[in-house]
Amino acid sequence: MDVQDAGEREAAESADSPQDGIRAVALGLFDAIEEHPWLATQLATQLSRSPWGTVAPRIFESIGRQVRALGVPEESWFTATSALMHYILGAAGQNAANTASAGTARPDVDRADFLDAVSAAWEGLDPDDYPFTRAVAKQVRGHDDREQFLAGIALILAGITAIHSVTT
Repeated sequence: MDVQDAGEREAAESADSPQDGIRAVALGLFDAIEEHPWLATQLATQLSRSPWGTVAPRIFESIGRQVRALGVPEESWFTATSALMHYILGAAGQNAANTASAGTARPDVDRADFLDAVSAAWEGLDPDDYPFTRAVAKQVRGHDDREQFLAGIALILAGITAIHSVTT
């Protein structure tokens, strides 16, 4: 898959609404970064060190066109698009790093076992110091990374919509 055009192509193929277009770009990047864990860092570095490079502006453009189509006021395009791009690269990169490190740290432990261990460790934390972490510990078990990633996109889109009273 050509990483440079993956998100843009997926957005064009499945974008029934601007939100769908953003989700398509996000999932295209999520999948590409999952396959190539180094990609998120490379894209973030390109965005900060040489934002005139070829890949980061294409991704920014793909997301930005959808933000504009949401009806976001022009003075907020940069902020809304940046928030989405940073979330996408950060969350997808963290997920890919988790997957990569889980396979090398303890190859005998699968994802479910690892998440069970995390959940159990959080449940064992001091209840006075960690009431929230203990309360969500069971949610760690068996969660779906893609669903969690898309939930984050939904939260950001809801925020953009609420702040800008966007109607589509």
